[in-house]
Amino acid sequence: MAESNLSISESAGVHVARFRHRSILDAPTIDRIATELYGLVEVDEARKIVLDFQEVAFLSSQALGILIALRKKAEERKALVAITRIRPELQQVFKITGLTKLFRFFDTLQEALDFFHESSMKTVVSGIRRKTLRR
Repeated sequence: MAESNLSISESAGVHVARFRHRSILDAPTIDRIATELYGLVEVDEARKIVLDFQEVAFLSSQALGILIALRKKAEERKALVAITRIRPELQQVFKITGLTKLFRFFDTLQEALDFFHESSMKTVVSGIRRKTLRR
């Protein structure tokens, strides 16, 4: 079996997928990454996903396509995908291709985790308010 290209962890309902390799360029690697990422949404039913790009320096257009497909799959299942610790040169690629409009970006992993935890608290508080207003 091929080595995983991602390190996936979960804490408090947030799944963090850390890319393990500097280059995501060849088709077999991209296919394995796609399988793992899609599995997070479709099999594991993750609703909060952070993609940690700290190790990544090179990314192919095919890999960008996988991210777009992941975003679509996540949206269909009411899941959110955020991206963190992306290098400036890759950030520029995301900007040029318009992908900055599809994802939330955070400078640090902690900022991304805080965003998801804060949004969870807002949902809980909103749900409490709705129940209170119905009485």
